[in-house]
Amino acid sequence: MPLSRESDARAILKSVFGYDDFRPGQWEVIEAALAGRDVFAVMPTGSGKSMCYQVPALVAGGLTLVVSPLIALMRDQVGQLTRAGVAAASLNSMNTESEAAEAWDRLNAGDLRLLFVSPERLSGEGLVGRLRRLGVTRLAIDEAHCVSQWGHDFRPEYRLLAKTREALGGVPVTALTATADKQTRDDIAQQLFPQPPHLVVHSFDRPNLKLAFAPKDQPRRQIADFLTRHRGGSGIVYCSSRGRTERLAEGLREKGYNALPYHAGMEQGVRNRNQDVFLQEDGVVVCATIAFGMGINKPDVRFVVHADMPGSIESYYQEIGRAGRDGLSADTLTLYGIEDMALRRRQIDEKAIDGERRRIEHKRLNAMIDLCESALCRRSALLSYFGEETESCKHGNAPLRCDLCGADAQLTDATLDARKLLSAVARSGQRFGAAHLADILTGTVTEAIRRQNHDGLKTFGVGKDKPKSAWTALARKLFAAGALAEASVEHGGFCLTEKGDEILLGREPIALRADPHAGIRMRRALREAARADGLDEGTAGMFEHLRRLRLQIAREEGVAAYIIFTDRTLIAMARERPLDLDAMRAIEGVGERKLAQYGEAFLEAIAGFEG
Repeated sequence: MPLSRESDARAILKSVFGYDDFRPGQWEVIEAALAGRDVFAVMPTGSGKSMCYQVPALVAGGLTLVVSPLIALMRDQVGQLTRAGVAAASLNSMNTESEAAEAWDRLNAGDLRLLFVSPERLSGEGLVGRLRRLGVTRLAIDEAHCVSQWGHDFRPEYRLLAKTREALGGVPVTALTATADKQTRDDIAQQLFPQPPHLVVHSFDRPNLKLAFAPKDQPRRQIADFLTRHRGGSGIVYCSSRGRTERLAEGLREKGYNALPYHAGMEQGVRNRNQDVFLQEDGVVVCATIAFGMGINKPDVRFVVHADMPGSIESYYQEIGRAGRDGLSADTLTLYGIEDMALRRRQIDEKAIDGERRRIEHKRLNAMIDLCESALCRRSALLSYFGEETESCKHGNAPLRCDLCGADAQLTDATLDARKLLSAVARSGQRFGAAHLADILTGTVTEAIRRQNHDGLKTFGVGKDKPKSAWTALARKLFAAGALAEASVEHGGFCLTEKGDEILLGREPIALRADPHAGIRMRRALREAARADGLDEGTAGMFEHLRRLRLQIAREEGVAAYIIFTDRTLIAMARERPLDLDAMRAIEGVGERKLAQYGEAFLEAIAGFEG
């Protein structure tokens, strides 16, 4: 790669986007793209994948065609690029006639550097032929995992992109995704590229994300406690059902949060309005199903909560990846319970898929359950799933990034207690749930216990030294470990598996993790940090002052607040307090176009702040 190309790329990075250096992994992708090679990049959310096709488009010139799966994402990126002075447009079903006409005028004039389209639009009649005549120089495929049947967001239209490439004259391709295990990566490469591409697999680690899990115990209270540290911050609460999104949003509004529901069953206009409010405003909490997905390009999401356990680690990683895209610290919390595990297993068993696909989906679900019940570093376990080995996050002097390393969780021999519980399952007929089993073990006489004559079982009262909550937690862990299975789809309850039989008969030991004291840690965290972002009082005051100005400008211009400046840039302004345009130019994220548009207004706000 000639030195001039690298210096040109770095000059554009600074003058257009306001960054002094590339993030890890970016230059390797950009360098290969500028050399005219096919590139397949697997990089975590927040690593700046879009820069990997935007910078080459500006350095090399010509027209880069960007395939993006969602209209909201396209419009968002076009808005950001336009305000940075980049000639970009999109063709999608939401275009007005004038927007579409303007895009074609600019295409025909050769003015555009980037054109965003959906895979469905490309499969329509005539578009690819018109674009070939205009001279597309590169094809960029965002969210490339959608091409794979093994990916969690499979889109059949993505399978046609190899033919699109051929129809465009065999132009070089840059494909990017944040989430793909080796099997999915191999499938993507086979589907999109005639020859093996230049592969860039960057670390999956997101060191700015704090990972936390907790067994369900009054989930609405757990979520409200978690959000206490994030008042004023934007976040997502993922739910497994449509009704749950609406109930949670209503409950959070009662506690003073600006909380909105989002799910596929809502009226389209309301759903779009709620998404726009979340994208454009500060301090909004959206309670959503996974329909609230890839189009979320908001960089300042400060937390992601899973009110219900995700179905796979790929989905979990993709969804938590929507937090902290600006590189600043962000929190995650995942709640899980027996019902989640049983539901997910049942969903797989009821799918109309072949045996091999079912086996793989169960394997992925079991990996998710293992992550929930792990006694090891969450971060290490998560990265290990993607084939990346690393030391625990309590190694060295780095801040702890997971709840287990902060709680010193460890595996302990649970064989004796497990045999007591498994015996209760067997002696009661293998059809009762955790609460009933806990009553048997603690010797609690209820109407159901008396009716079933379970107060006469040998196991009645053998576990009275422990509270009921300990036995219901043990049932969950044994279910997660595969020692118990769901006895009945209609009525629930537990039955023994082959593994459960082996443990009960003393042929197999079992070690389990004691539940960390999440409530104690949560209360300690609330005492120790009034602000989740860690800003001191003076900087926090200036930051909020600048956020108000940003929101005012964004509303006047009808764009998302972060398109003006990101939180990361505002925090840098709040800390550095530049006094003139030259000092403002040195702030990360302030390119020349934005400096000219907004520099004076923010300098005036900084000078006039009284805090």
